[in-house]
Amino acid sequence: MTIIQLEYFLAVANFGSFSIASEHCFVTQPSLSMQIKALEEELGVVLLDRSRKPVIPTEAGEVVLEQVRKTLGEFHSIKEVVKRFKGEISGKLCLGVIPTIAPYLLHKFLPEFVERYPKVDVEVREMKTADIIEALNRDQIDVAIVAGGTCGEGIVEQELFDDRFYAYVSPRNSLYNKSNVRIEDIDMNDLLLLSEGNCMRDQVIELCQAKHAIPSRYQFESGVLDTLMRIVDTTSLITIIPEMAIEYIPKEHSRQVKTLFKGASSRKIALASRRTYAKRSIVNALRTTIIGSRTKSKN
Repeated sequence: MTIIQLEYFLAVANFGSFSIASEHCFVTQPSLSMQIKALEEELGVVLLDRSRKPVIPTEAGEVVLEQVRKTLGEFHSIKEVVKRFKGEISGKLCLGVIPTIAPYLLHKFLPEFVERYPKVDVEVREMKTADIIEALNRDQIDVAIVAGGTCGEGIVEQELFDDRFYAYVSPRNSLYNKSNVRIEDIDMNDLLLLSEGNCMRDQVIELCQAKHAIPSRYQFESGVLDTLMRIVDTTSLITIIPEMAIEYIPKEHSRQVKTLFKGASSRKIALASRRTYAKRSIVNALRTTIIGSRTKSKN
């Protein structure tokens, strides 16, 4: 049993394909297949169900896979420990970001991070929360910026900052002349929500204490907050926006932003990574840069 064999097995399990895994591992498909076959013969079990598309681990493969993730995490952490000892921050960082954060935060910290840590190659992907969780578990991304409390078991979240919710109200809506809006005063028929799959949609539904899907005059599916706000501008509707979006609202629409009169009307923004993740020094540097950029923007 070798580290190479374990890495090849993990790659196929992550990508569900021998061909994609071989490309990812920079090896020919026959070589990769041969190494995995040798691993199976040594263990005396079939690890992958090759009849399925995508390829999936067998029952025995799932058991082995859990140990492989831990083993490879510990193996790769050796290099990370040495880098920390030498004070070196380098490597590749694949960062996932949810759509309700990406347009308002990335540009504030990313240029500084790239300049401060030139030996880190950064790849950024905008993804929904469910896709981020799957990508983290499959080692397809290293870390993600998410709404706290949404990733579940096996993923560690490091809090970055609080992001309050505000109401964005049409001038034609009855709540427009109020400076503070109470949740219970919002007509749920007037509330525009993000499309399903966006965690902020679920957070808003929970905030409004709605037990079922919220009815609306508009059946509109969008994962972009700016689109919802433009619809509010031209109708009599209302939507909920995060604090980080407010500074990008034109002055002529600033009166449409209303404070929500409720204590727990915010979300926590966090960095998420797998519990066995090795690149701690890069993640810590990223966290420090993000928090620092927030402090600068407030001063």
